[in-house]
Amino acid sequence: MKPVAAVVLAAGLGKRMGSTLPKVLHRLAGTTLIEHVLNAIEPLGLARTVVVVGYRAEAVTAVLAGRELAFALQSPQRGTGHAVMQARPALDGFAGTVVVLVGDAPLLTTGTMRRFIAYHHEQKASCTLLTAKLDDPAEYGRILRDAAGEVVGIVEDGDATPAQRAITEINSGIIAFEAGPLWEHIDRLSRANAQGEYYLTDLVNILKQNGLKVAGYCVENDIEVRGINSPEQLKAFEGILKANGPSSIKSLTDKG
Repeated sequence: MKPVAAVVLAAGLGKRMGSTLPKVLHRLAGTTLIEHVLNAIEPLGLARTVVVVGYRAEAVTAVLAGRELAFALQSPQRGTGHAVMQARPALDGFAGTVVVLVGDAPLLTTGTMRRFIAYHHEQKASCTLLTAKLDDPAEYGRILRDAAGEVVGIVEDGDATPAQRAITEINSGIIAFEAGPLWEHIDRLSRANAQGEYYLTDLVNILKQNGLKVAGYCVENDIEVRGINSPEQLKAFEGILKANGPSSIKSLTDKG
């Protein structure tokens, strides 16, 4: 089987949390958000795991001390594409599949990641997006597919037409890439957008323009890919876990 490495994005402050604590260090059921994510991917037998840190980097690395991780510093923070660029030296010489994950999706499960990576390899894709269908997809980037069901792009909510906003399939921010196409094309990302950031999702269009395959794998339970962006969302997740019992982080989704 092709080797797999992970890049976990954990550089942001998370302004909406209303705290000076890095967002990924907020706790859900007694465990930090990022440790939930790392615990989900650890059984996958990854060749390397790189955590991209930025805001209060020393606090994040201290919490994760003792784990077999490499760290990459993103300072200043200039978007998700820029974050992955910072991880490139830690993945020097790696020629397998690079899975990019967000550090604030604590209900992600091992089982879903196994199926996602297997699908990516089965499709022989250069890039595969982990997607979800939401009743209320507002604020999320929408997945654009052609008549045959092939992924043709992503459109951000603010740029979407009314018809595109009606699409319920969204981009989770978790993406698998083949290392070759990723590093070959990532430097083509541009900051020519309203936020002045390098968006990793712009690689979808770049890869498609170069005749490379982009696939999409829709998760069965959308709660797995929902990030926590506010104290209210954190409280809601705590409520979900309490209502479903102490083992519900797995039982809510799958058995891993």
